[in-house]
Amino acid sequence: MEFSIKTGSPEKQRSDCIVVGVFEGGKLSGSALALDKAAKHYLSDIIARGDMNGKTTTTLLLHHVPNTLGERVLLVGLGKSTEFHAKQFLDAACTAMRAVQKTGAKDATLYLAELPVLSAVQWSGQAASTGSGQAWCLTQAVLAAYETSYRFDRLKSKPEKDNKSLHKIHFGLLDGKQAAALKTVLAQAVATAQGMKLAKDLGNLPGNICTPTYLAAQALALAKSHKSIKTTVLEEKDMRKLGMGSLLSVTRGSEQPAKLITLEYHGADKKQKPIVLVGKGITFDSGGISLKPGAEMDEMKYDMCGAASVLGTLQAIAEMGLKLNVVGVIPACENLPSGRATKPGDIVTSMSGQTIEILNTDAEGRLILCDALTYAGKFKPDTVVDIATLTGACVIALGHVASGLFSNRDDLAKELLAAGEQIYDRAWQLPLWEDYQQLLDSNFADMQNIGGRAGGTITAACFLSRFTKDYRWAHLDIAGTAHKSGKDKGATGRPVPLLTQYLINRANSK
Repeated sequence: MEFSIKTGSPEKQRSDCIVVGVFEGGKLSGSALALDKAAKHYLSDIIARGDMNGKTTTTLLLHHVPNTLGERVLLVGLGKSTEFHAKQFLDAACTAMRAVQKTGAKDATLYLAELPVLSAVQWSGQAASTGSGQAWCLTQAVLAAYETSYRFDRLKSKPEKDNKSLHKIHFGLLDGKQAAALKTVLAQAVATAQGMKLAKDLGNLPGNICTPTYLAAQALALAKSHKSIKTTVLEEKDMRKLGMGSLLSVTRGSEQPAKLITLEYHGADKKQKPIVLVGKGITFDSGGISLKPGAEMDEMKYDMCGAASVLGTLQAIAEMGLKLNVVGVIPACENLPSGRATKPGDIVTSMSGQTIEILNTDAEGRLILCDALTYAGKFKPDTVVDIATLTGACVIALGHVASGLFSNRDDLAKELLAAGEQIYDRAWQLPLWEDYQQLLDSNFADMQNIGGRAGGTITAACFLSRFTKDYRWAHLDIAGTAHKSGKDKGATGRPVPLLTQYLINRANSK
């Protein structure tokens, strides 16, 4: 799908479909007013007859509107103008994209970027001169286009034929003053959307295909297609030499060899300290000896979505050419039961030298992350952010709307929260107080790997914090946001938008 920006009034656009908005009560958006004026009130007459009420998620497709060059005009309901916030815009954008894709249009021109979203977040950095509204709306419209057109049917013997002909989307602007600056925003939005697509594709693959070896191959392929990325893959023998006893304890029950994947993106001076992203890569999690219930265990293929988000983010920033140094670290393995598998009560030694009593082998994500976080220190990082589908407790606490956020630096937490608000991939900060640390006390080792049911997502973060004392660190628990269940089952691509926006902001600040 190709994207571009067009300047000019909608009636002058030669397009298969022109998309304009209508608020509840028949109030026309600015571009709809211009179209209506050229068409001698054709739109307002139709609205007055009751054919379009402007309510959210409603549409009306018109053909051969007088005095216009477009073949079709799609009216999209925006809801009440006094309540047109971010959520209402996102609903309208997705509705518009789905409606256009159902037509025979090969290209469409959407007048969405200038819609007056209330309480729009401030858009920092390079796009600041465009105002938050246009940049935000443009970005969300691109993400909506990718979201509504995404299909994962490559493994079906007879996938449905894609009859959709739409392959060009133009974003119309009545005023072209900011068009040049918005082109940068558009390019970054497309790169982010493509990074999300990569993360979705990897997450949706089953565990018999997307193994640790497969993830390593994808990382190597990413380096091959982007000269700014260097990929290194460590084998189990290398991890043993490094003393990664905690990580290796998780993979003991599997026939698939574990991999420690490192991607180094060099976009700035070598002297600049890198930002390190650490992604949990459990390609299938049965729980090990602490076996999970059978119901919905198939969804444990999504336990590598943290790793997938790191790969998607690295691809996105490489496409953008961000002036920043970023390292991705992915510990990848399976967690399966066997005669060799780690048992509850076993004690292992992590790369940091700290010993861990494993009370529950289903709390394995923190066991691979702690060694990866220690390993991340060798890059002398400016900041480290780990991303993991870590705890079911986070889903109970925050549902499927916000990712859980923890940090040992308040300024870093604020930066990540702000980036999430900007791109509408939101997180919520939870406490990392010393009071919770005692729940991890062990009679036999330096710590145990679980702290009980109460505050489970917090004690998991407390466990990780014991390996991150030497640098700025944040932890994103994406257990509730990385994938959906039920009839809409599938990976979401989150938190690629949050991570890319955070890195964009960091690059702009430098």
